[in-house]
Amino acid sequence: MNIRQAKQQIERSMKAYFAKDEFGEYRLSINRQRPVFLIGAPGIGKTAIMEQIAQELEVGFIAYSMTHHTRQSALGLPFISHRTYGGEEYDVSEYTMSEIIASVYETMEATGKKEGILFLDEINCVSETLTPAMLQFLQYKVFGRHRVPDGWIVVTAGNPPEYNRTVHDFDMATWDRLKRIDVDPDYTAWRDYAVETGVHPAVLTYLDIEQGHFYHVETTVDGMSFVTARGWDDLSAIIKLYEEQGLPVDDLLIGQYVQSPEIAKHFSVYYELFTKYRSDYQIDRIVEGTFDQGIVERAQEAGFDERVSLMGLITDALIGVVREAVSEEKAVAFTHEQLAALRDRIAEGGAEDARDLAQKAAAEIRKKAGIEKTAGLLSPDKRLSYERAAGILESSVRNAEGSALSFDDIKAKFEEMLDALDGRLDRAARGLDNVFRFVEEAFGDGQEMLLLVTDLSVNRYSMAFINDHGCERYFAHNEKLLFHERGDDLIDRINRLNLEEE
Repeated sequence: MNIRQAKQQIERSMKAYFAKDEFGEYRLSINRQRPVFLIGAPGIGKTAIMEQIAQELEVGFIAYSMTHHTRQSALGLPFISHRTYGGEEYDVSEYTMSEIIASVYETMEATGKKEGILFLDEINCVSETLTPAMLQFLQYKVFGRHRVPDGWIVVTAGNPPEYNRTVHDFDMATWDRLKRIDVDPDYTAWRDYAVETGVHPAVLTYLDIEQGHFYHVETTVDGMSFVTARGWDDLSAIIKLYEEQGLPVDDLLIGQYVQSPEIAKHFSVYYELFTKYRSDYQIDRIVEGTFDQGIVERAQEAGFDERVSLMGLITDALIGVVREAVSEEKAVAFTHEQLAALRDRIAEGGAEDARDLAQKAAAEIRKKAGIEKTAGLLSPDKRLSYERAAGILESSVRNAEGSALSFDDIKAKFEEMLDALDGRLDRAARGLDNVFRFVEEAFGDGQEMLLLVTDLSVNRYSMAFINDHGCERYFAHNEKLLFHERGDDLIDRINRLNLEEE
């Protein structure tokens, strides 16, 4: 199965494992909660999907690479305990708490999360001294004398032997205690993730054209040559930073992430061409609706590769504008909740000066943000919400400058935030309409329109915006393409299309 299907399977397992009866006890006993074992090639996103699941379920998350652990760090260190049995005193060997188990309790204390996911990566590469203890752990969730707390689900991962020489084969008794999920590299599934998370359009459009370069492993006379999903994702992130700082994206940089000389060279040539398209087409003008007829005519005359690149540039810019609006809208909703609670506290206390209460509220928000960041639960949207809410409170206190701070002063800051949001929402709405108008003029209802509607349909930000604020052109083309009848099946089929010029 692909990584998207694996995520769905794990989410369902987690929900079943977290299910409780009327007395608050877990319906599936801990020894029946089989650890999930994700087995698949390196760099396909196993750790990433576990972080996403923890954030979506709002539970704790701890990740460990088992290759870094010895028997002592995993099981604890031995010490001598004095015991009395039958009137006789004995020295008994015991063990301190495992570092892994201790980290679970520390996370529970720091975050207040009593349920979570303990993710143990590369579990089939543990040291020989630790291997015998793994069977007991996988069945009973015990390291030494200490058990994983109730409510914490164990998920493991590893690579097949062909990708890692240190892999130990599990016997039947071990496999019989695991929920095995085999994951294969799949561009279609990764593409949906890439559109949603804003992978650099040069990477995305290149792989649309060269799907065979998405995941590549080859042994040559010069050693191992490979490209992974992780490599493309990391390359995307560094390209964005280099572009922001005006640094050159050259062969040397690309080769550090795409560790196949041939593919790295191929992408480097494509990237140069891509940057030319970005300049020539003035993408911002398309989103803003100020494009001229010359741009439309060039798009009409463009070849396949150029059209794919252009659509990637347009979609990336558009979704960026929409994402900004949706994230800000979430931040406004969160800030409103915080300010409403503050208003009630001010009224209850009858305080004429709200500075102390405002400072305390801001500190609480930042503390919560810090806790969630430590626990790996701070998504970009949550971070923005916390920053906006705390920022309004802190700036209100600063502006008071020793005078009394009223709630009306804080409210005025919030109204400025609302005005800014209105501007972002308007820009996003106009951007959607402008892009659809451009694609209509340039390509009609061709495959370019199909790509646009598909990418908007699989992106949670664009769909959130369209569902809340509407977009007549989207619904019209969505209807024409029968997306409402075919749903996810059509999206999967579209992503699998080998786009060729007719």
